[in-house]
Amino acid sequence: MYKALALQTTCKTVNSCTSRDESEQQMLRSIERIEAQITASINFVGRETMLVVVPEYFLSGFPMGETLVEWRDKAALEIDGRVYEALGAMVQRLQIYFSGNVYEQDPHFPDLYFQTSFIIGPNGNVLLRYRRLNSMFAPTPHDVWAYYLEAYGYDAVFPVAKTNIGNLACIASEEILYPEIARCLAMRGAEVFLHSTSEIGSPLLTQKNVAKLARATENMGYVVSANSAGMTGISIPENSTDGGSKVVDYKGLILAEAGYGESMVANADIDLNALRTYRQRPAMGNLLARQRFELYAESYAKHSFYPPNTLLAEPVDRSHFVKTQQAVIDKLKKEVF
Repeated sequence: MYKALALQTTCKTVNSCTSRDESEQQMLRSIERIEAQITASINFVGRETMLVVVPEYFLSGFPMGETLVEWRDKAALEIDGRVYEALGAMVQRLQIYFSGNVYEQDPHFPDLYFQTSFIIGPNGNVLLRYRRLNSMFAPTPHDVWAYYLEAYGYDAVFPVAKTNIGNLACIASEEILYPEIARCLAMRGAEVFLHSTSEIGSPLLTQKNVAKLARATENMGYVVSANSAGMTGISIPENSTDGGSKVVDYKGLILAEAGYGESMVANADIDLNALRTYRQRPAMGNLLARQRFELYAESYAKHSFYPPNTLLAEPVDRSHFVKTQQAVIDKLKKEVF
């Protein structure tokens, strides 16, 4: 048993930065601030805190009018660059498992970037990279599907890290609304889903908060979901994306949840033995063991909604994504809706 912390921390955006060096310097300052917060949180919560999850794009914010090329050059991390090096050094000093979400360059696709959730182990090395597969305004592996599979293979699409604190997997932001993502990770043994998000803060039961409970229940796994404590440096009201970081257990019960503002309140025990015992017990509640995937395989194989490979040609502007979605909607109106 150990503790997991969904650290609710403020995102200092880089939108106003005018150079790559300036934006990286700001990211490095954010890492220093977050390390201090994690250190203080561990001192308060306990040294048994072995897993820390931070919010979506916690170092950069998201593009606000920048083109794909401008955002890649300003905010997308180099895989072997100094920001990842600083993150690895931080994690090594803290001796934890650390998960976050960033925009990231890829040498196989130099004209693009991907939104990437990662896990860094106590030795400072990146254990896995999960590239977000569903995005409204950013490139995804699915948009260059043929080339992506050639470069990485299908096993890299749904990675699971088998560690001494359980089988860890990442879900990026709004992909908590796509049950297939969590299911494909569960098929590969995922026990703890690390969810970096930046979503609306509301006292109402939001769609994403419903989905967190559902994903935990149907996949019989923990969900550690870290939301931002607001975003500074952009014109959107700062606290629009604030609050509700939580830890959900394998029965869909909320073990801890933060209010608004920067917070370490969303921390709770992860009991792997209890989870594994629950998964190994014959019962109606053992939803994973009762899955009959053959029932659905043909339906998935015969239907295509959003098309793959739409970015195989030269880079496009962001209007491409809206036009593509509109074409999908028009098609579905004729064939499905």
